[in-house]
Amino acid sequence: MKTYRLDNSTIVITGASSGIGKATALAFAKLGANLILASRSETLLQELASECESLGGNAVAIEVDVTERSSVQNLFEKALAFYGDIDVWINNAGVGAIGEFDHTPLEAQEQVIRTNLLGPMYGSYFVVHYFKKRGKGIIINTNSTGAFIGAPFSVSYSASKFGLRGLSEALRYELKDHKNIHVCDVYASFVDSPGIRHAANYLGKEARPAPPLVDPEAVASAMVKLVQRPRDSIHLGSSDFIGRFGHLIMPGLTGRLMNKFERKYFSRAKEAPVTEGNLFEPDYEETSSHGGFA
Repeated sequence: MKTYRLDNSTIVITGASSGIGKATALAFAKLGANLILASRSETLLQELASECESLGGNAVAIEVDVTERSSVQNLFEKALAFYGDIDVWINNAGVGAIGEFDHTPLEAQEQVIRTNLLGPMYGSYFVVHYFKKRGKGIIINTNSTGAFIGAPFSVSYSASKFGLRGLSEALRYELKDHKNIHVCDVYASFVDSPGIRHAANYLGKEARPAPPLVDPEAVASAMVKLVQRPRDSIHLGSSDFIGRFGHLIMPGLTGRLMNKFERKYFSRAKEAPVTEGNLFEPDYEETSSHGGFA
């Protein structure tokens, strides 16, 4: 299998300040990439940029709110200004809201959709136009098994991931005549990242990811593989295969089991404060790649 060099490639990563985004930034830094690190916290990004440079990469921190179209356009324009080129755009920023659908504020659910679906749409819009002029480029979307199976108590999250899957697929089909432009997806089951702690929680119950967990560094490795040798998608985690297969052949039963499992889990879970998590503001405490659940 041919392996492509990544040194001096320019890679934009949204949601880079923690979890999968941080692990991905560090993985590309070790390969000598030029990194544009984007999130809502420039302070956290500057710390990560220094770490990336100590590993052999070049890194620039740009504060961005992917829910704002103008902010994403600014990210695109600054990325070009810093390095003069963009090779890879990774739509990784994501948030979640846990709670019964009718008890979760609509503004929280709208924010999930804006971040997880409109954010990637904005990023893809600006960079696709550039990739067409350039004649090549790679978009990678961080998706989830939740793009195939609706998750009770996380309705807006599932809606955003189903939508992101459709965005990738439709864009991939539309770009079929552009042989050197690739739209790729990484689908993973629960990841051992801080993501679930970042989520808004309107249930008042402690949420934990269901094992077996995918290591964020495994997701980062999948991102690297997609850049080295692009393909439509990579799936990670045994739960991803089991869940998708079960939903394919027995969707009704899968839904009943999901409902039963979630209700049983939350009935036994510890009490937890109701919180907006990082929906509207960055989290400055849970900033590592790993969540410590494994």
